Amino acid sequence: MYSEDKIIIRGLRQNNLKNVPLDIPKGKIVVFTGVSGSGKSSIVFDTIAAESQRQMNKTYTAFIRGRLPKYEKPRVERIDNLSAPVIVDQSRLGVNARSTVGTISDMYAALRLLYSRIREPYVGTASYFSFNDPNGMCKTCSGIGKILDLDIERAIDPDKSWNESMLNLPAFKVGNYYWKQYVGSGLFDLDKKYRDYTPEERNLLLFGSREPGGPRVHKRVEGIKTQFQRLCLMKGPEEQNDHTLKKLNQFMEEKVCPDCGGKRLNPRTLACKVAGYSIHEMCAMEFTELVEVLRTITDSRAASIVEALTASLQRMIDIGLPYLSMDRESSTLSGGEAQRLKLASDLDKQGNIYVLDEPTTGLHASDVKKIMELLDSLVDRGNTVIVIEHNTDVMKQADWIIDVSPDGGTAGGEIVFTGTPKEMAEQAQTITAEYLRKSI
Repeated sequence: MYSEDKIIIRGLRQNNLKNVPLDIPKGKIVVFTGVSGSGKSSIVFDTIAAESQRQMNKTYTAFIRGRLPKYEKPRVERIDNLSAPVIVDQSRLGVNARSTVGTISDMYAALRLLYSRIREPYVGTASYFSFNDPNGMCKTCSGIGKILDLDIERAIDPDKSWNESMLNLPAFKVGNYYWKQYVGSGLFDLDKKYRDYTPEERNLLLFGSREPGGPRVHKRVEGIKTQFQRLCLMKGPEEQNDHTLKKLNQFMEEKVCPDCGGKRLNPRTLACKVAGYSIHEMCAMEFTELVEVLRTITDSRAASIVEALTASLQRMIDIGLPYLSMDRESSTLSGGEAQRLKLASDLDKQGNIYVLDEPTTGLHASDVKKIMELLDSLVDRGNTVIVIEHNTDVMKQADWIIDVSPDGGTAGGEIVFTGTPKEMAEQAQTITAEYLRKSI
């Protein structure tokens, strides 16, 4: 019988699933359980999440569809009543050097707005507090907080001379182009080993001048460090077809920006204070400390911003992320941290299907309770929450359990129980049911 309050699946044969029929109640917390390899992910991610995304993408124009990720239609005869998906899995967040906890959660945008309103002294609008904007970024590192430096001396064999190819770079081998440029300058003793060079001779080789930053001595000698640092930074790795430039990549090293000290922002921006702190200092605080600082702000011009920002921070604290800070690079987060961050940042949707993969992994029991409260709030907004989970506390608080088993791989792929947690504990004869009974 057709019902719009259920996701209806018939004839599902994705991966190891054996022609599975399944009805999943909507507007509930539904937990999928089962042993590893039983087929849980094949149902939740490879079928429900993928097909929801595929159907949603079909509503866009052909131009937009051509730029969206492609999702294959799952092997299923029928799947009805899907809603737009919100996938909150444990995949790592982007590795962009500009991406931080603050930027991906939008909390940094709120903090920038706060500073633009009540900072002292005045510098400008919110863009002046962004390390991604020319108004706010440190000019030396372009707002990344780090620079690439070329340790070119690692390419020099101290026990060799020019006539012995002391530079371990293809273009500087005896007789090659740059070798001829440098030895033809008359600046170097061709038989003198590098270890015996005077400081002035080393500067000539590295910088083309008698001292770093000085005027060039010979028009053909730019200095190997000056020359190749310019070329390496000018061209990305994908453009570096030259053998010498490719080889130089192994001598590049990342260093903290000498001008901003890794703070990403320019001095004028860093001089602005709210509650006695620069925006960088607030971003470096753990969430628990930052909440307390924000609550000391009484300026009426910032009341709504402070309220929204502290609420966002409190959600992060409640789901087990009190130790994070806004300046933490997103690429350093674990899969579990990334999942909880995405969940706490994406709570304003209604009528969607939220799909989560073991969100309580590694959490204390008190944090598990807070996760469940968060999931309950999603359901209260009219969403459906589908979770793969092994935690019995989550199972007991779910509205519905679907147990996939009886084993992994080819021996799995069947639905062995569907019902409430109470019904599972009282009636089911499965590995998961036995595990649940022991926890009661």
